[in-house]
Amino acid sequence: MSDKTVCICIHGHFYQPPRENAWIEAVERQESAYPFHDWNERIQFECYLPNSIARVFDSHAQIVNIANNFEKISFNVGPTLMSWLEQKHPETYQRIIEADKLSVQEHHGHGNAIAQVYNHMIMPLADRRDKTTQVRWGIDEFRYRYGRDPEGMWLPETACNDETMEVLVEHGIKFTVLSPYQAKMVRPFNGHWHGVGSGQIDPRQPYRYFLKHDRTRYIDLFFYDGPISRSIGFENLLSDAKFFIERIEGAIVDYNGRPQLIHVATDGETYGHHKIFGDQVLAYLLNVACPERNYRIVNYGEFLAENTPNYEVELIEAEKEGTSWSCAHGVKRWKEHCGCRGDGPGHWNQHWRKPLRDSLDWLRDQVTELFERETDSLFYDVGKARDHYIHIILERSESRLWNFFSQHARRPLEPPEVITCLKLLEMQRHAMLMYASCGWFFTELSGIETVQILQYAARAIQLAKETTGVSLEEEFLERMSHAKSNVEIFKDGRGVYEQLVKPSIASLEHIVSYFAIGSIFEDYYPQEKQLDIHCFKINVIHRREETFENLTINFGRVQIASKVTLEEKDMIFVVIQIGLYDFRCSVKPYTSEEEFRIFERSLFEKISQDHGDVLVLLKEIDARFGESYFMLKDLLLEDRMKIISLLTKGQIEKVSRFYEQIYDENRRMNTIYRSINLPIPVEFRYAAEHVLSKRLAEIVSKLAEQGFPLKKATPAYRIIETAQIFHVNIQKESTAQLLSDELTRRILEFVNQPRPDLIRECLNIHKLSKKMGIDVDRRQAQNHLFSLLKGWHENPASIPGLILQNADLLVQLMRELQLAVDSFKRLTAEKVS
Repeated sequence: MSDKTVCICIHGHFYQPPRENAWIEAVERQESAYPFHDWNERIQFECYLPNSIARVFDSHAQIVNIANNFEKISFNVGPTLMSWLEQKHPETYQRIIEADKLSVQEHHGHGNAIAQVYNHMIMPLADRRDKTTQVRWGIDEFRYRYGRDPEGMWLPETACNDETMEVLVEHGIKFTVLSPYQAKMVRPFNGHWHGVGSGQIDPRQPYRYFLKHDRTRYIDLFFYDGPISRSIGFENLLSDAKFFIERIEGAIVDYNGRPQLIHVATDGETYGHHKIFGDQVLAYLLNVACPERNYRIVNYGEFLAENTPNYEVELIEAEKEGTSWSCAHGVKRWKEHCGCRGDGPGHWNQHWRKPLRDSLDWLRDQVTELFERETDSLFYDVGKARDHYIHIILERSESRLWNFFSQHARRPLEPPEVITCLKLLEMQRHAMLMYASCGWFFTELSGIETVQILQYAARAIQLAKETTGVSLEEEFLERMSHAKSNVEIFKDGRGVYEQLVKPSIASLEHIVSYFAIGSIFEDYYPQEKQLDIHCFKINVIHRREETFENLTINFGRVQIASKVTLEEKDMIFVVIQIGLYDFRCSVKPYTSEEEFRIFERSLFEKISQDHGDVLVLLKEIDARFGESYFMLKDLLLEDRMKIISLLTKGQIEKVSRFYEQIYDENRRMNTIYRSINLPIPVEFRYAAEHVLSKRLAEIVSKLAEQGFPLKKATPAYRIIETAQIFHVNIQKESTAQLLSDELTRRILEFVNQPRPDLIRECLNIHKLSKKMGIDVDRRQAQNHLFSLLKGWHENPASIPGLILQNADLLVQLMRELQLAVDSFKRLTAEKVS
């Protein structure tokens, strides 16, 4: 069927749970995401980036277009994920923003982006206050990023009930998207009801939902195509664009000439992360398959503006806890053992879900009471202040802080009062972050998702004690002890908290210890008086470091301030490094310059007089700082890894030289082993693998400096041949990265100043990598060259004469980069003629 009345809308729900450490506001290394730093980085590489630069291939597997999928799909990106993208991958972030701006122009003022409830809280299980704040924060975050009001809002797990809908309506949200299995019955306006349970609702049109207690107010609903969406997410529909378009065609019916909407909704991460090459299949569908059939690509806002609902819909359990798209039992997955679960041994249960939710609900109520009590005399309206705090979260600047307190404070506040207010507001933020849905979604209480939300709970508890003196931790842990873990070592929620959460808790003293220990190492931190460590500012007032035989002392004074709460402390520290690996860092408040100078003089005099007597030194430090101190194990995992790497660098270099000696001395023996068909001894194999990998990287690096002359590449080829003869697996990752970087650098240089010699160098990189069996990441090179070629097609007069003379050479490079060449060949032929 080829008809503009067939409208296609693909919705992607792009979301990752907030993964930031609750104290440093940064994502720590996650070993399970290897070789990436963390899961956000991995999914950015596999999904968010590829979808913003999606390849469209022709039948010869050549790239005919590089498209931004966000320009042609309906989408929402979780607010906390967008904050991370903005900081860590601004290019991807900007492509998403630009895609929405272009879609507004393309779709008659209706953008592809819709808002999302702020931190993926299951809305039916939230109290009214949290529901309201979550929606307001989601709307304000959307305005801040996209520069317009949202028409629609995505509900986490599509979970909804009547109160949830009421909050959306109160805030001007026009529509949301639900699962067909959430609909109970429909009727024409003022007509008779008929049941549509078990997903039988017609998804091709929008419906209107009237609020239970006020039928003058309503929200419009879209119910996505369940079978197609399920095939995208859980079957193999994304293995071929042909299968995808066939399923879409199969959903088209005779609609009496009325426009019909064929639309699907899945996790956006399906396209590339869950389903490899899903981004490319999506790009082909939207840029080739649908246009070929004259199908119209729309977004929800545009379709709704042109096709107002003719039917009213009733939802399942609307007046109770409601339903969702990922739990067959309503929303029980987020509050009890219902049978919905993730991976894990079959005998594991999820009875821990109820006490977890009950404990967090108790904590929420406690911190809410404290917040309202403590801020009532400071804010005109504590609820409005909390709702407007999102403006500070989005941009922690002095001007925003001034505007916020000018608007909400009853009177000009003293600096300590401002800090208290910010801590209390942060307490409220973390009391909402602790409800991120992933904390209940999977199988085990000690999973990383549940540990993450418990981190947020711990931060709320800490802030409550700092601001009010009220300790909530013991009561919270008593309640958490009723949540039984499936893993014996943890036993219950108390065990999970004490073993996996408490070690992450940080104070300003912790952050000072990170600096104090790290600053021993040259270039570990910038050699400046002021520096940033995560969400803290460090002002180095004084630092003195001296070494006595195997003992190093690092002594100093710093002023530390939180960028989040503005809390400041003036601290002094002393680090003792004994030998190579033993560190002991003591931290205390600075009291006076006189005391500081006396102690500094005493410390360094004592160590020189006592000839490095460590026990005497430690007693002196304990007497002044107290007996608590930080060790290497108390640093963040990232810092521990960096410091251990620095400490072991010399030893590793020794081992490397030893391996080279072993390899060179025994290479002849290895050859003899191979000549008589005997396997090389394991000990020699280790040496050969290390040495050949290292030498390959060194040779390729030298070739890069020389412009990749192939005549000088013979040593690299010999290393590959030697590895094959000895059956050794060379580690090629660093060499592959180097080649990728060098290719991208030369393409960028070519874009700025097109020269034939740069083309030849790029071709040589490809020849070298192919002969060595190394896969080079060509994506950035493809992007930059495709963009240049596109500009030349739009303005043929801009093609340099030197390139026209060497067009065949550029065509070779295009083929190596998998870029389609036919149109460029025609263009240059026309120019030459």
